[in-house]
Amino acid sequence: MADGRERTGKKQRLANMELLRILAMMMVVMLHYLGKGNLLPALTGELGAAGYTAWILEALSIVAVNVYMLISGYFLVGTVFKCRRLVQLLLQVLFYSMLVPVCLMAMGFLSPGDITVYRGLHYVFPIQMEHYWFATAYVLLYMFSPLLSVAVRNMGRRQHQAVLGGLLVVLSVSKSVLPVRLELDNQGYDCVWFICVFLVAAYIRLYGIGFFKNRVVSAGVYLLSCGAIFGITMCVRFLFLRTGRFDDFISAAYGYNHILNLLAAVALFYLFLHIRIPDGWFAGLIIRIAPYTFGVYLLHEHIEARDLWPQWFGAGTVSQPAALLLQAVGSVCVVFAVGVLADALRALIFRGIGHLMKGSGPDRLLDRLDAIFKNCGGAASER
Repeated sequence: MADGRERTGKKQRLANMELLRILAMMMVVMLHYLGKGNLLPALTGELGAAGYTAWILEALSIVAVNVYMLISGYFLVGTVFKCRRLVQLLLQVLFYSMLVPVCLMAMGFLSPGDITVYRGLHYVFPIQMEHYWFATAYVLLYMFSPLLSVAVRNMGRRQHQAVLGGLLVVLSVSKSVLPVRLELDNQGYDCVWFICVFLVAAYIRLYGIGFFKNRVVSAGVYLLSCGAIFGITMCVRFLFLRTGRFDDFISAAYGYNHILNLLAAVALFYLFLHIRIPDGWFAGLIIRIAPYTFGVYLLHEHIEARDLWPQWFGAGTVSQPAALLLQAVGSVCVVFAVGVLADALRALIFRGIGHLMKGSGPDRLLDRLDAIFKNCGGAASER
């Protein structure tokens, strides 16, 4: 049995990353509040004080998806693939995709007549229909993770750098510097970009990036990168207003696969990697809440709810920057809290069902599949 100091060290190490996971999901909710709440004025028109404020909030939060994937990749590369985890993930997505419409109909926000066959397919096949684009990309990445983990463990540092460098040039650097719309560019909304971020996280886990060893530097790079995202966007907007050109390139810096977005995400990741949270009630609370963050996403971003909840919080009803900021932060906190409570209830239901199925045929099958992957690979080594 590990001694108390070892247990404390593990809890500290986990608490800082789980706190970042919580922050990243709150940033995701902020992005959806701004976007679905129509708080981001078109960059080709007038902005106003509230509009500039909204775009600054967008710049500070746009790293959320990359940060979330860095956390996942950082830990996935050091663990064994589990079929049980994949099934649990799929069932979690299906739970929300099927249940949210029922709840909305019971509340009077959705009519059965509004549900077409095509819409219904999004409920029944949420991964295949990309009901939640992030969930689809993440599930695919998780299925690829055994191959990716073996690859990064067996390639040298130079090979890792070469592969990662090539992917970054093709998927990120080129779209970041060329003022044209590239057909390959999906702005990071796919599994291909997630694989690239996974490789970045694996590199951090295995070798580290010396430049970010200082937390002050990490915080500074995050803020400067977010500021550059906003600044470049405003410069391109200025050029558009003067020339009528570059309209397709105005918001390019806000893409998930923009090099500044990735740089800011890595910097924020390193900032929290350096943080040590003392053992106690706060660390315990963080570790207790963090597992339910994905449920927050599945609840508020459901296809039938994503445009409703910003209206419930009065998005777009204020025009003053300070009021917009307070309303946005307050709304995000409420949505996050409700999502955590909902997913805690979902987890309780799943545990009950799992207890009833203990020792059943499906349960034994999953145990056998997990044993196969464990024997084939094993956990990644720390280098």
